[in-house]
Amino acid sequence: MGILNLTEDSFFAGSRMLRADGTLDERLFSGRVAAMLSEGAGILDLGAVSTRPGAAEVSLEEEWRRLEPALRLLRRDFPAARFSVDTTRSGIVERVYDLAGPFIVNDISAGEDDAAMLSTAARLGLSYIAMHKRGTPATMQSLTDYPAGVVPAVVEYFRAFSSRADEAGLKDWILDPGFGFAKTVSQNYELLAGLSAFKEFGRPILVGVSRKSMIYKPLGITPEEALPATQVVHFKALEAGADILRVHDVAAAAQTVQLFQWLRCQ
Repeated sequence: MGILNLTEDSFFAGSRMLRADGTLDERLFSGRVAAMLSEGAGILDLGAVSTRPGAAEVSLEEEWRRLEPALRLLRRDFPAARFSVDTTRSGIVERVYDLAGPFIVNDISAGEDDAAMLSTAARLGLSYIAMHKRGTPATMQSLTDYPAGVVPAVVEYFRAFSSRADEAGLKDWILDPGFGFAKTVSQNYELLAGLSAFKEFGRPILVGVSRKSMIYKPLGITPEEALPATQVVHFKALEAGADILRVHDVAAAAQTVQLFQWLRCQ
């Protein structure tokens, strides 16, 4: 899953697709999409709201203003591309579906931020990514207390989510443990080591660790310098049972997947 951020403030500058004036850089966007698809991306993930710690809130209309031109360009020039939209709003889901047809909803709030989200995705027959987090981008860094351990807490969270999904009629959902969201560096690595615990749900597991602080902070480097170390963590995630990697660098991740598969067959 290749990351395309329609934002001005996502933590990794190399993922941003907007010009300085906040408008879509069509040439940059089209070039990045073409490159990601040629490098092996199976899903393109479009996000118009930054979820980095401390990120400012964005209105629904501003989120849509950023998304709409990118969606139109994607549907016109890359009609066969499978894509997801990173949003917590059912209103955005409705608009994306009306404009571009079926897609994958990538919701970092697992339906908690919008009571209509799960039923909307179910009614439209959409695939849905549910992620674990606590709080908002402004508060989540202080919500890292897991008395019973982070893995049991997140497993229990998805047991409750599974019940909510069933009640809403949502059948096709993907599990994202939420690396970097309301978790310390050490808790992120506990989560990585315990990833196989989520196999009990029988759902595809998505891992999003690309260039995140759990990688660059222990090494004393920047996100821009974290590509090699990211691939080490990607490999460990694949060993632990990850099915989908959400990445900034598709070519490097595709090579990691290829080597993982090759080594597994030896």
